[in-house]
Amino acid sequence: MTQQAQQFFERHRDTLEGAVQAINSREFWTPYPESLKKYDEAAVKGAPADFEALCKQHFSLVSPGASERVGAEVSPYGFELGITYDQPETAALIDAMQAAMPAWRDAGAKARVGVCLEILARLNAQSPLIGQAVMHTSGQAPMMAFQAGAPHAQDRGLEAVTYAWQAMAQVPETAQWVKPQGKHDPLVMNKRFHIVPRGISLVVACSTFPTWNTYPGLFASLATGNPVVVKPHPGAILPVAMTVRVAQEVLGEAGFDPALVTLAPDSLEAPVTKALALHPAVKLIDFTGSNAFGEWLEQNATQAQVFTEKAGINSVIIDSVADLKAVTRNLAFTLSLYSGQMCTTTQAIYVPKGGIETADGHMSFDQVAGALAKAVEKFLADNDRACAVLGAIQAPATAERIAACRELGEVLLDSESREHPQFPKARIHTPLLLKVDAGQRDAFSEERFGPISFVIATDSTAHSIALAREVIGEKGAITLGAYTTDDAVAEQFEQLAMDVAAPLSLNLDGGVFVNQSAAFSDFHATGGNPAANASLCDQAFVARRFVVVQSRRHAPAEA
Repeated sequence: MTQQAQQFFERHRDTLEGAVQAINSREFWTPYPESLKKYDEAAVKGAPADFEALCKQHFSLVSPGASERVGAEVSPYGFELGITYDQPETAALIDAMQAAMPAWRDAGAKARVGVCLEILARLNAQSPLIGQAVMHTSGQAPMMAFQAGAPHAQDRGLEAVTYAWQAMAQVPETAQWVKPQGKHDPLVMNKRFHIVPRGISLVVACSTFPTWNTYPGLFASLATGNPVVVKPHPGAILPVAMTVRVAQEVLGEAGFDPALVTLAPDSLEAPVTKALALHPAVKLIDFTGSNAFGEWLEQNATQAQVFTEKAGINSVIIDSVADLKAVTRNLAFTLSLYSGQMCTTTQAIYVPKGGIETADGHMSFDQVAGALAKAVEKFLADNDRACAVLGAIQAPATAERIAACRELGEVLLDSESREHPQFPKARIHTPLLLKVDAGQRDAFSEERFGPISFVIATDSTAHSIALAREVIGEKGAITLGAYTTDDAVAEQFEQLAMDVAAPLSLNLDGGVFVNQSAAFSDFHATGGNPAANASLCDQAFVARRFVVVQSRRHAPAEA
């Protein structure tokens, strides 16, 4: 271990110990504040100008064999970023990473974890600026871009480092094995155990959450000794490039090759992901995105351990409620947040066509559906607040999908375009809410990415449960919500959640929402249904990133 890496570890030991305690207890904890008031005032006020200073410039990084530049990011708020990035040459990149790996491997777990903790601390200090970069690449609204793109993403990165630390700490460096032999001298063996990384790790970042979905794989691989190639989405390179720059700076200061973490940007016209994913030296792949490409990776990148988070049919089942207004207010926020562009946003809402019981008496299906539509409409009535919640649509294809989906059912609430008070060219759309019958499975059982949801009329709550079980079993889900005032029905929902391996949120009607996931407490996805083959984050997510290689020899005879 280098002296600098040792200092990094000692500097952040308390943070690591706090994280270990948090993932063991699953209680609330974070070292990275989600309030801008906790950050340097000058950094907060200067973040927009600092972001503008990055635009129309070349973003320099250590990039082995780079000979070309790429970059065509356009902010969903209506302007071109004009930033270019070096594109490394694949053979040179692989050679550099393979050359750098032995020193990183041999440094040991404590050194690697210390470096990772320092990277996260420096990223946290840059949180206001990272928030700006996330906002203008993903389209998230300013506060969400800051929180989800910076401190919450850093939480997820720290969580991965902590699980890696625990997994590696379970393996002793040395042991003496003594087997008694009765009247004869015992057999004595000295053994050594080495944590050996799998190989080069490829992290394929997405456009909507370029840091939150990237940090778990990045830090899980790096902490366990694997060099990491980060392949950003062509529309959201900057937040990932900023992350790589910090990682390279820290690695260099600690005496390691900065190329251990390298950016591999590309363009929509000339993608490089498939070539990288199939390279024999790539042994780990983390992917967030479409079902089609995730399944392609699982089927074709057979030389690698592949971790995928794809799409599913996130569902809410309404059986009965204590307070319909509180429930619809909660769901209105869920459907509106970031214009439904979250892997956790609800798409299918199952309601018995005979209606439900509430504290105010029986409500018909149409009354429940109408109340939800009215709640969304009321929540977004103030345009400034609407823009602050909706953010902007990241990709034009998502906006086009809204228009195409209007024909899939009866429109309960139509999607509207809105004008942002600060960015008049921003691509902003309110949610589309459709009414369908349970028999219209082709409409609601396919993922419709964006602010598009269905209220589905079923025969009964039992039918809702059965239908959700079938759809999630076939298509998967990252989230499952349910509402009931009946304890026996609540147990049926618990059973459903276990049957389809989807985390359950029951009777949310306050300040917690089904599409939110808290690091150190919530397991994001389970890896148990088609929407994802891994969980962010658990021991299985990190333990497959290294192997244990032992050596053994007879102990020397005593003199």
